[in-house]
Amino acid sequence: MIKKFTKYLTVALIMSAQLIFSQSDNDGKELGLPGDNLDLYAVMTLFQKSKTIEEFEKNLNLEKTGINNLDLNLDKKVDFIKVITKKDGNSFTFVLQVAVSKTENQDVAVIFVDKDKNGKVKMQIVGDELLYGKDYIIEPVSKSSAAKTSNPAYTGDDPVQSAPAVTAVVVETVPIVQYVYSPAYVPYYPPYYYGFYPPYFAAFTVLAVGIYRHNHYYHHHGYHGGHYHGGHNNVYINNRNSFNNYNNNRSRSNTVRDNSTNNRYNTNRGNSRPSASTRPSAGNSNRAGNTNASGRTRQSSSPSAGTSNINRGSSSNSNFNRGGASSRPSAGQMGGGSRSMGGGGFGGGGGRRR
Repeated sequence: MIKKFTKYLTVALIMSAQLIFSQSDNDGKELGLPGDNLDLYAVMTLFQKSKTIEEFEKNLNLEKTGINNLDLNLDKKVDFIKVITKKDGNSFTFVLQVAVSKTENQDVAVIFVDKDKNGKVKMQIVGDELLYGKDYIIEPVSKSSAAKTSNPAYTGDDPVQSAPAVTAVVVETVPIVQYVYSPAYVPYYPPYYYGFYPPYFAAFTVLAVGIYRHNHYYHHHGYHGGHYHGGHNNVYINNRNSFNNYNNNRSRSNTVRDNSTNNRYNTNRGNSRPSASTRPSAGNSNRAGNTNASGRTRQSSSPSAGTSNINRGSSSNSNFNRGGASSRPSAGQMGGGSRSMGGGGFGGGGGRRR
């Protein structure tokens, strides 16, 4: 009886290992850069579904949506990403930025939304070169495609990869586009900076890259571009003026550059997620104490009251890069699969100092 049980257990373990390997293989190749912790395909999906910029910023930073897993200052806690909006005629630039320290900001990615004279709207997201490598840019697919199934009997140089059906996105109809081009649009200026964050933001521990990427990989099928699979990215910037204006004023952090150069961002590439924890109540964090969705209260010190200004780090004119997104399960759900991005009560009300 024991021998039988041992035999079945061995078979089960082998099958589980094969399944895990298969899932990892299907998730595609990692970049080996900090951008592996913020899937831009998932970010773009969230952006399109958002009704306002404040809502987008809030859901981007909530633990329960599982999209933000970025830790640029290496304190083992996810960083707050603020969204800075710039407008020039019918062109919008939305900059995703992290305050790495009191004196340094780092742009993570930028979203371009442009409307031409015929009312046609184009949307792209571009990853910063330090985080995603050169020429990382993605955009929603413009044409639908049927599902594809691989043929195991085919032995040629270009086998068909299995892929789900993809539905084209009519950019003009997505909620965020309708909002920014409507009379109801109100410019949003985030008041947050290093140590001063909104009440809804609670520091949470970063997730292992393998698990994080597996949770979000299903988003990748609805877009063109990126370079997770290697090769040349044939998606290019639509509006060169918006690109040049942004590139001339981008924020770059010397700390991030140094950490990236010295390969310090590969510390969470294990296969398991660390247990959730809070930032120390003193010394190591300036995030205000608050209670998150699961009811856990976090205590931390915040900076003294003062005028809230958005610090920007030194800018750089280095060559631009381009574009890539998804969602993560709530704490305790280690497996793959998707989940809805819940998040009651939106609106990006300004944070309060505590």
